[in-house]
Amino acid sequence: MSSDSQQPQPPEGATADTASLLLCGARLIDGRTVDVRLSGGRIEAVGTAGSLPTQGARVDLAGYLLLPAPAEPHAHADTALSADSPGPVSYATEDVQRRATEAALLQLGHGATALRAHVRIGDVQGLGPLEAVLQARRSLRGLADLSAVAVPRLLTGVAGADGLSMLRDAVKMGASVVGGCPDLDPDPAGYAEAVLEVAAEHGCPVDLHTDGDDPARLARLAAMAGGMRPGVTIGPCGALGRLPGDVAARTADRLAAAGATVICLPQGGCGGTEKRGAAPVRLLRAAGVRIAAGSGALRDVSNPVGRGDPLEAAYLLATQGGLPPGEAYGAVSAAAREAMGLPAVRVEAGFPAELLAVRGERLSGVLSLAYSRIVVHRGRVVARTSAVREYCDSAAALELPRQGRPDLGP
Repeated sequence: MSSDSQQPQPPEGATADTASLLLCGARLIDGRTVDVRLSGGRIEAVGTAGSLPTQGARVDLAGYLLLPAPAEPHAHADTALSADSPGPVSYATEDVQRRATEAALLQLGHGATALRAHVRIGDVQGLGPLEAVLQARRSLRGLADLSAVAVPRLLTGVAGADGLSMLRDAVKMGASVVGGCPDLDPDPAGYAEAVLEVAAEHGCPVDLHTDGDDPARLARLAAMAGGMRPGVTIGPCGALGRLPGDVAARTADRLAAAGATVICLPQGGCGGTEKRGAAPVRLLRAAGVRIAAGSGALRDVSNPVGRGDPLEAAYLLATQGGLPPGEAYGAVSAAAREAMGLPAVRVEAGFPAELLAVRGERLSGVLSLAYSRIVVHRGRVVARTSAVREYCDSAAALELPRQGRPDLGP
C-alpha cells in the first residue's frame, strides 16, 4: 500500500531574502554526498557531508538525490483540470484562476518551480482568461514563477484584425511571451509574421504551436524565426515522427539551421494541435536541434489523464525516445530553463537555489520510481511529496527497506 501527500512546508521564519537553509547529506549525480547551504535565494556553499555548519534551518536529505529543479515550458493553465467539468468548460475569471492556481501547485509538487502557461485570447472570452492566469501568477509569488503566453486564434484577414489588436493588449497586460498556432489560421505564414512582428515590437520571446505535418510549412516557419532574439520555441512537432525518414531528416536540418528550440510533449498532446504523437527526439538531436520537453495538457479534454509531471516526461524520453537518463532529465531541466530564458541551475555555489530532491541513489532509479520529492524554490522548501510503502506482517521476514520521513527542521 502506498500513500502520497503534497504539503508546502517552508522552514519556520524562512524567506528567500534572509533565511539560511542547510540541505544535509544529499547525493549528487556524480556520486558525491554533500551538504548544501542556501541563502538569499542562491546556493551559498557546497561541501562534503558534515563540513558546513548549521546557521539556520536544516533538511536531512539522506537517501535523496539532489537535482536542479525542472521547469515546465508548455502548460495550458486556462483549460487545466477541466476534463471532468459537467457541461461546457467555464471561462469565468474566478474558475480559470482557481484551475490555473491548482494546476501550478500540482506541477510545483512534482518539482517544476517555473512554468510557462499558454492562454487562449479572443473569441467570446476576450482577455478574461489571461487576466485570470495573471492573477494566479500574483497569488503564486514566492511559491513558483508562472509566465503567460498569449495565444490568439486568428491574426490575418478581416477576422484577424481584432486578434492582432488583442495580442498587443495582452502584452501590455503582462503576457511575457507571444505565441499561437499558425496551422489554424487560413494564412499560416501571415500568422507567424504577425506574431514575430509583435514580438519584435515588445522584445518578447515567441512560442508557437505546430504539429509539423507539413514539412515545407515548418521549414518556412523556422526560417522566418531564424535569428529572432529573444529566442523562438516551436512544438510539439509530433507529426515529424510520422514523416518518411529522409523528409524528417531534412526538416530537422532546417530547424537546426534556424536555431529554433523544439518543445516536445512526451506525455501527450494539447489543444493547440489536432493529432497525437511524439517528436522524434533522437533524430532532432542528431541534427543539432535544441530539445526541451513539456507536459502539455493537464487533465483537460485533450488529455483527461495528463499528469503534468516533468519526471514522467523524462521517463518517456528515456523509455520511448531512447535518450540516456541524463539527457532525458536535461530536457525537462536545463534545456527547459534555457528555452524559457531562465538562468542556468547547477548544484554549485552561486547558482539559483531552484532544486529538487528525489528519494533514490541514481538518476535512472529516480526516473523509474520518483515517489518522495522535496522542492526548493528561491532557497526555501515550498513543496513536499511523501510516499510510504507498507507490506503485511508476513513480509517482515524479508527485511525490506523502509522509507523514513525527512527531517525538515524546526
